[in-house]
Amino acid sequence: MRTLTKLPFKFLLIGFISSLFLLACKPEPGPIIGPGSSDIRINQIGYYPNGIKKAVIAVEPTTLEFALVDSGSKRTVYQGQLSEVFDWPLANEQVRIADFTEFQDPGEYVLYIPNLGNSHPFEIRSDVLNPVLEGSVKGLYFQRTGMALDEKHAGKWHRPAGHPDSLVAFHPSSGKQPGTIASPKGWYDAGDYNKYIINATFPLGQWFRLYEEYPETIPDDALNIPESGNGVSDYLDELKYELDWALTMQDEDGGLFHKLTTKNFEGMVMPHQATAERFIVGKSTAATLDFAACTAQAYRVYQDINPEYAKACLDASLKAYRWARENPEVLFSNPEDVHTGEYGDNDVADEWFWANAELFVSTGDSAFLEQMDLEAFDFEFRPGESWTGFMRFLGVFSMLDSGSFETSDSNYQHLRAGLLGSADELLRRSGQLPYFQPIDDFHWGSNSDVLNAAMILAQAYQLDPDPKYLQGVRQAADYILGNNPVGYSYVTGFGDRTPLFIHHRQSAADSIPEPVPGLLSGGPNSRLQDTTNGTVYPENVAPMKAWVDQEPSYASNEICLNWNAPLTYILGFLENQAD
Repeated sequence: MRTLTKLPFKFLLIGFISSLFLLACKPEPGPIIGPGSSDIRINQIGYYPNGIKKAVIAVEPTTLEFALVDSGSKRTVYQGQLSEVFDWPLANEQVRIADFTEFQDPGEYVLYIPNLGNSHPFEIRSDVLNPVLEGSVKGLYFQRTGMALDEKHAGKWHRPAGHPDSLVAFHPSSGKQPGTIASPKGWYDAGDYNKYIINATFPLGQWFRLYEEYPETIPDDALNIPESGNGVSDYLDELKYELDWALTMQDEDGGLFHKLTTKNFEGMVMPHQATAERFIVGKSTAATLDFAACTAQAYRVYQDINPEYAKACLDASLKAYRWARENPEVLFSNPEDVHTGEYGDNDVADEWFWANAELFVSTGDSAFLEQMDLEAFDFEFRPGESWTGFMRFLGVFSMLDSGSFETSDSNYQHLRAGLLGSADELLRRSGQLPYFQPIDDFHWGSNSDVLNAAMILAQAYQLDPDPKYLQGVRQAADYILGNNPVGYSYVTGFGDRTPLFIHHRQSAADSIPEPVPGLLSGGPNSRLQDTTNGTVYPENVAPMKAWVDQEPSYASNEICLNWNAPLTYILGFLENQAD
């Protein structure tokens, strides 16, 4: 029989201390996990390991303790204390903050508060936002006109083709003699089935900006679209489907027709069932300048991939620019018999700036630079500008990123200082506002305002890699993905609680319970323009809660190209900053 050797006391003591250490490090058994509480607002997709991580608690809890619980093992992995109370009138809430930034272990978790419950589940991992990023671009595929969406690529959202637009009649407002043109391809603009040049080319500029900065973000075969596997980035393939249509809308004289629409919005039917006659409507300086800017960008983007196509884009850009110089103030308003989206703009200074900037970067011709008064540039970000004004910032982004100026050049220094000043003001504002996002006025498409402001912060971070700018971008994404006063992830199909009843004709008519995925809902809109259209808001609703998941709510719950564009940019930017 083997005998046990008596151990010295010091070894017994070491063993005892080691046992205590192991017990202390072992995760504690956690609570029973239930459905996510709408009173715990959190990014429902997740967080980067080294990123800021905050949740908002919208009711007063019975305890100030919170815990992170592993969704698989149901064990508590982190504990913390809630903050003091914050009073946020824009949301009509008094809240506390749960800050778990220091916890970095990858996994899937919920945030738990005793007697209140747990949050929706979320992940911590290095590529946590990539599925939403790719989904935001795949969402554009579901908006394609003129082609059937087959089950292989569209899954349960497959459908017949609608609107081939092979014979589109000229409306008298186009200035053309009676006749037709072919204007195929492109995406449906929003919840309706029409196509608009301004709201095609402006968002294309935002999508192209992501590619110019991070061309490897979405490679070939990433999106499962018909072009996948052709050796070209799926991202560029999808954008080209829209750009191909825009090129058909240029008149022989270089000007751009304003839109291709029916005279009235169609009903809530599938695309192939929407058969009202469609028209080429109007011509405008704003549409022409946005097109000139966008196609100048496209020249740079496609130059190494498809040189012939790139050259055609630049030629079209210069032709459009010449028309605009000859027709500098052709403003658009709907003809009396047309009642679809107007996209009117009575001040085209921002469009002029963008067009001159992109053509200067693409051609190097100083004549375009001479047309810009850089000293007078307006660096103030204003919510609600979107497609009427934000494009001026796109011009600044391109000039600062392109190497067109030496960094010692006074023009470069002026633009850099102005952009950083704008970013600092947005950060100052977001530090004082509910849910750490940078806007305090909620217009139609307010979610795109949050994301456009975040684009300025992202550009600032690339000019000056101060972590405060990156943190601001991440918190804007948190807001969009669930850390907001209504407790929804605003992107369809992504998150535990997302919109089901968006104002989107295909989603309303296809008999599928879930809407088309990857589309960004417009967000809170304190103007409440749709209350006579069957939309019901809570009485005396706070500005940040002026959003409802109701199909009639075109003012708060529609989708639109110029809302998805900055979403894609911000998600792509963040994925490229992940460790």
